[in-house]
Amino acid sequence: MVSSEKSLQEEIEQLVREAKAFFAEGSEKLNQSDLKSNFKALEQGRIIFLGEKSPLREKQRSIGKVATAEERRALGKLVNFARQEISQFYLKSKTRLENKKIEEDLKKERIDPTLPGILNSPRGSLHPIGIVAEEIKQIFEELGFISLEGPEIETEYYNFTALNTPEGHPARDEQDTFYTNAGKDILLRSQTSPVQIRALEKYGSPLRAISFGKVYRNEETNARKLPFFHQLEILCLDEKITLQNLKWVIDHFFQKFFRKNIKFRLRPDFFPFTEPSFEVDAQCSFCSGAGCATCGYKGWLELMGAGMIDPFVLENSKIDSRKNSGFAAGIGIERFAMLKFGISDIRDFYRGDLRFLRQF
Repeated sequence: MVSSEKSLQEEIEQLVREAKAFFAEGSEKLNQSDLKSNFKALEQGRIIFLGEKSPLREKQRSIGKVATAEERRALGKLVNFARQEISQFYLKSKTRLENKKIEEDLKKERIDPTLPGILNSPRGSLHPIGIVAEEIKQIFEELGFISLEGPEIETEYYNFTALNTPEGHPARDEQDTFYTNAGKDILLRSQTSPVQIRALEKYGSPLRAISFGKVYRNEETNARKLPFFHQLEILCLDEKITLQNLKWVIDHFFQKFFRKNIKFRLRPDFFPFTEPSFEVDAQCSFCSGAGCATCGYKGWLELMGAGMIDPFVLENSKIDSRKNSGFAAGIGIERFAMLKFGISDIRDFYRGDLRFLRQF
């Protein structure tokens, strides 16, 4: 005998209530002493309420025997809704039991996050170039210099023109610059001096600043040179800055960095953006001035270029050169690292040899 629409609806609603009670958090069926029994009971409940032989499936098959199409549609919607509700009860209960299992597993493992890892992975360290750069930055920051950054891909204007090196100037040929295919005036910077121009434009005078970064030049590769290296730019601008200030800063820097008196000399040279200009050489620590492969058998290592900022550079940056003066210097970080750590070949920094890098 087929149940009426009303009785079938009541039976389905009763099934939903029973399923809700079975899968509830405080259910006796799913609140046993061990999780294994709870998971077993959960699977039994799924079969009872959602399986192929479940009462809900039987009710669904009985819908076809209901008299009218309208009644069948109403009961079909009711069965589908009941199945969705019961499925949600089941899934919530399953998630709850799985979380409890995870909690119990973690308690059994007794993980101590303060203990070292199981794998004995080697610890990394700072690269010697980074170590030296940070030490130099700290020395100048103690003197009131701020740290600035600039792009490695530059324009001809900032890399040359604004630094008193117009197109056709022979100083451009000396640096043998790497140009890019992004435009005829787009290049890899050959010095950190472009940051000097950007800083003068942005901050004006007075200004004490340093900038660190990689620069690129088409140099031959040997014990002293690479096609790229790291440079740190020093800039000091104010009223009444003289060459004496530059020499004092260099002497102070050398003593702080090398922690001893270093013999150095200012050798007259030419840079378009400084006047007068100097190369700052330090006596080679590898041969004590006798001459070796590291110093090119000269007895001296060229460490930095320096000089008083050319008035043209100041005027080009909208700074009154009659009132303001300053000095600039560029430090080759690799050269300082070689002297500090006693490294005779600049290529050792970039060979990736762990035996070398682990020393630092």
